[in-house]
Amino acid sequence: MTHVNVITGFLGSGKTTALLHLLASKPANENWAVLVNEFGEIGIDGALLADRGATLKEIPGGCMCCVNGLPLQVGLNMLLKQTKPDRLLIEPTGLGHPKQLLNMLRAAVYQPWLQVDATLTLLDPRQLADPRIVQNENFQDQLTAADIVIATKSDRWSDEDRQLLADWRQQQLGDRQWGEAAWGEIDPALLSQRGLADRAVPEALHHHAESRPQGLAALKLDGQARWRRALNEGQGYASCGWIFDGDTVFDTIKILEWARLAPVDRVKGVLRTAEGLVTINRQGEDLFIETRPTTPPDSRIELIHHQPVDWNLLQTGLLKIRLK
Repeated sequence: MTHVNVITGFLGSGKTTALLHLLASKPANENWAVLVNEFGEIGIDGALLADRGATLKEIPGGCMCCVNGLPLQVGLNMLLKQTKPDRLLIEPTGLGHPKQLLNMLRAAVYQPWLQVDATLTLLDPRQLADPRIVQNENFQDQLTAADIVIATKSDRWSDEDRQLLADWRQQQLGDRQWGEAAWGEIDPALLSQRGLADRAVPEALHHHAESRPQGLAALKLDGQARWRRALNEGQGYASCGWIFDGDTVFDTIKILEWARLAPVDRVKGVLRTAEGLVTINRQGEDLFIETRPTTPPDSRIELIHHQPVDWNLLQTGLLKIRLK
């Protein structure tokens, strides 16, 4: 029997950071797997979560709940068959709706194999000040689906953020369990709590720019191409991502400045530099970086914004800061 947790939350709520913390706390005698979905096409989270002691499968390019859940079903079945994990953590895109996903996990066909434990929804209270986010159907439905709501990034809250959170809790939390976390440090014991199968979660319509098949692996380079980009648009957001070959090296200072100044809501990247691996995770004005002496097999960076951006202009700046 595989125990399953859905770790959901709106764009930039801290899901990947929380997953890294949870994977670091994995019992040595347990086999874990992670199924991760991103709105963008490039597949950044897979690179961020690689080599963390769990089997990883990516479904880039939108919402894993769409297309009748086929990408999720294929990815899920492959994980169960190949690795037989004791626990499976599923990270849907921050622009996804959890209803179809939870229904699928609780379907009769999976009952002999899966036990659906608590769904954790992460909430950055600073987003409560943005009507565009608060009124987003996905934001609302992710919170409705929660068995446990975790208010993240408590190290960065202002007094105003705390008051907004207190007001929201009083009006919206209901009977759901509550917690707070800084730096993604969620109590691993929460994963073992049972999910409430009878929680009423509304159905939702998805609005994508176009209908297209979804892949089961992150974008790769073809032939002799040194780099390529991929676009996605839907649910009121647009993304642009780039992948560069393993010979491409970026100037560390310049790539960090490019990421800091890019006029977008979200920046995530895993890049080769002269100093080694650099990871970039930016939400709004929050910029987190990590450097390691190892080198990734390629470089990937993804931008997401609530409206279309001049991607060509940003691309020109990105290409100029390559060392080779």
